[in-house]
Amino acid sequence: MKKVLLPRNHQGQSSDKWAALAFLTPNLIGFLVFTSLPVLATILLSFTEWDPVAEPLSKIHFVGLSNYSLLLGFTHQAHGWIANDPDFWVFTGNTLFFMLAIPLSMALSLLLAIALNQKLRGIALFRAAFYLPSVAAGVGTMILWVWLLNPQYGLVNTLLDAISIHGPNWLQDYYWAKPGLMLMVICTAMGGTAMIIYLAALQDVPQVLYEAARIDGADAWRQFVAVTWPVLQPATFFIFTMDVIGGFQGGFDMAYVMTKGGPDGATSTLSYYTWSQAFQYFHLGYAAAIAVVMFVMIAIITGIVWRFGGEAVRPS
Repeated sequence: MKKVLLPRNHQGQSSDKWAALAFLTPNLIGFLVFTSLPVLATILLSFTEWDPVAEPLSKIHFVGLSNYSLLLGFTHQAHGWIANDPDFWVFTGNTLFFMLAIPLSMALSLLLAIALNQKLRGIALFRAAFYLPSVAAGVGTMILWVWLLNPQYGLVNTLLDAISIHGPNWLQDYYWAKPGLMLMVICTAMGGTAMIIYLAALQDVPQVLYEAARIDGADAWRQFVAVTWPVLQPATFFIFTMDVIGGFQGGFDMAYVMTKGGPDGATSTLSYYTWSQAFQYFHLGYAAAIAVVMFVMIAIITGIVWRFGGEAVRPS
């Protein structure tokens, strides 16, 4: 006898709505208090000028778009157009330069995930060993890398000396400071979250597809291109998008701990510049304007990535 499903009564539906609201309310309150309100306050603060050390909150000054004009504007002088704040553009360039490490770290994470996807005895131990540095304390890892990159007794230069290569003064040289920090980022990130996501995606690939490809005579590379890579595209899109967002927001901790933004601003990023304006020079309004501009940059770049990169992962 066919079972007939009767519609739920109005009282049951109302009870479900209240239960759902009860579960969502704590997260909604947290979002409003710790995310929405601070974002709104930052936007409002970006139109003001206020030194919290020298002036009380009642003395806050509304300056309109002056902070944005100083941050993004240019002035025409006899020898050409000069940025009102050259540091902002230099540190934006530094931020984008650090993001060049994203494709390399993703490629290494994928290679490591493929290696750790083999069915070998004790493979779980190797997976844990490679993932462990990513869950270690960030500051502790950076202090360790300060020692590794030491020009006199650091392990990196010691290994270079063993093959007759004179290692540079990594963190104190203007041209080598950024590559030194990128080396740390790549080595730390390759065994982190991206590797875990790739490993999970690899384990979702049906083995019958590999068997069919081998029957058709496909070698290992052809199997990767025809079978593995299509399955990995959504994971790659997600990792790349999150890394781009993190790249714009990141850089403060490693600059603060390892180089103090030097030498000569070579490792200062937008996040470090925001912090220095807010908590070193107490230009809170100007720092808020930098944060708002960073938010707009992230939104634009993320939109571009989603517009063009998302086509590869949307179902046809």
